[in-house]
Amino acid sequence: MGAVDTVDQVVIPAALAAMAMAVTPELRVMLLAIGLQESGLAARAQILNSGGRGPARGLWQFERGGVRGVYLHRASNEPLRLLCRARDVNFDVPQIWAALEFDDVFACGVARLLLWTDPKPLPAIGDEDGAWAYYVRNWRPGKPHRDRWVANYAAAVKQVAA
Repeated sequence: MGAVDTVDQVVIPAALAAMAMAVTPELRVMLLAIGLQESGLAARAQILNSGGRGPARGLWQFERGGVRGVYLHRASNEPLRLLCRARDVNFDVPQIWAALEFDDVFACGVARLLLWTDPKPLPAIGDEDGAWAYYVRNWRPGKPHRDRWVANYAAAVKQVAA
């Protein structure tokens, strides 16, 4: 089973079950596309061009500020508390950020919660432009790579359609 299959069939369902949240095709596409965009669903710590490690952690590449946003947001705070309890992670920003690197299910749950903070609905499957805007608005990548998004989004849609 490849990384995309594993994340789609094992990680996403486990993360959402830990918070009693529904798994929808639209959510699967967004989580897969963002994970592919951020880390190729492979790098659990940000790899800098110099070869060193950057500040982002987990397959969805969260920096501490992103974790803090999910921790403080009224829509995601309580589900995050449930996720931390389910994954045996202390409910505090440094501990949450550190756990992202070693627990893919936990990292996926935090990624889902960041999407949960957006008041707009998830984009429809096939709305690549809308999905890009959703990703950029929520992840706020320092150097967005729209050219890579096209292939990553298409791969996510293909996976969910299979």
